[in-house]
Amino acid sequence: MSSSAVSAESETGAVSPEIEKGAVSPGSARRAGGGLVPGRMPLWLILLLGSLSAVGPLSTDMYLPAFRAIDATLGGGPGSAQITLAAWFAGLALGQFTQGPLSDRSGRRTPLLIGMSIYTLGSIGCALSHGFWGFCAWRFLAALGGSSGMVIPRAIVRDVATGPQGARIMSQLMLVLGVVPILAPTLGGLVLSVASWRWIFWVATIYGVLALAAVAWTLPDTLPRERRVRLPPVEVLQRYVTILSERSFLSNTCVVGFSTFVIFAYLSGSPIAFERVLHFSPTQFGILFGVNAFFYILCTQINAALVHRVGVERLLRFGITLLACAASLFLLLVLTGVAGQGRPALYVCIPIILLMASMGFIGPNATVFALASHARHAGSASALLGTLQFGLGSISGTAMGLLSITSLVPMASIIVIGVLGILLANAARPKRQPAETAAAT
Repeated sequence: MSSSAVSAESETGAVSPEIEKGAVSPGSARRAGGGLVPGRMPLWLILLLGSLSAVGPLSTDMYLPAFRAIDATLGGGPGSAQITLAAWFAGLALGQFTQGPLSDRSGRRTPLLIGMSIYTLGSIGCALSHGFWGFCAWRFLAALGGSSGMVIPRAIVRDVATGPQGARIMSQLMLVLGVVPILAPTLGGLVLSVASWRWIFWVATIYGVLALAAVAWTLPDTLPRERRVRLPPVEVLQRYVTILSERSFLSNTCVVGFSTFVIFAYLSGSPIAFERVLHFSPTQFGILFGVNAFFYILCTQINAALVHRVGVERLLRFGITLLACAASLFLLLVLTGVAGQGRPALYVCIPIILLMASMGFIGPNATVFALASHARHAGSASALLGTLQFGLGSISGTAMGLLSITSLVPMASIIVIGVLGILLANAARPKRQPAETAAAT
């Protein structure tokens, strides 16, 4: 690349066509300044951001098959593994609250480097823990660091694009992100078949090291120095209040948050519900998990393909409608005894698959709407979205841990509570969304 091309990148914030087409390596792109063409994102960067965003699902799903072993080893008693999951969710919520202002102040790269280092350290602590509360503390610390991989990629997408283009890129991220739930429980079960549950967290440590190296070598910083904002803590809180006061942000964030509430009710309750109540083998449970993830991925890609022709708003409403119908069917089948112990598994599996499929239309589109009006502080808006999202998720996960799961009724009931929250948030959303306004102009 010529020196003039490098200079042009520094001034305009855009890369040369060679970088966009992949002719220049990611490392060269970073050294050249790392700008991106507005509305476009190269494949290697989508893969990187998707892998970073996958830290949360990986660390959640991979150790689900180990719940019984963790209960037995750490001495927390029956159901204690769900409490460790709630500690993870709480750490994600708190961590995301702080990651946004840091990324708006210091750029996107540095907070990711620090965050992934903390995640790696926390994973090592989990692998070496011998006490229940110590394990929870390390799990919480890992979540604080791992939250950077969930906040900052969304902010990077918002730095580059919004409207239908943003929804398309977000759906592509979901494709990469969706592969992890397919592989994680199977990987966790495979580790358990040959080694202790502690090796699950050594695998997470290796993932953290690889993610750290990838960020250090390839990640461009999409927030130029002149756009960075240095705010004292009081003004950071004021910024959060300002963001929350925007109706479109709050309503769409609640849609995303309650969809996470639904997902975490399923994640927290499914190991016990399917293995102890329905007597699924670990292999059968892993297959169901993979099928759910497959349909989730499929719907995110259908969403990406249709978003320019159908529109973000219509696809989001379709996803919410599908979710409400699937949750209502699930609860009805459970309460009437049609689905449950001794009944055909399809009566349970089909509604759950529809639940997960609907998320492929809800998450990407509601996220784009929530962040559409916050280009100047995308990191803070993304962080606040993630805090509310995983705060609601931690409530759901804690509730499943405290309930005695002897049937499918607790899981179905909590899922329906989350769906009611989505419906209320959807009713509060403004009729004309910022992303559509931006796309129209």
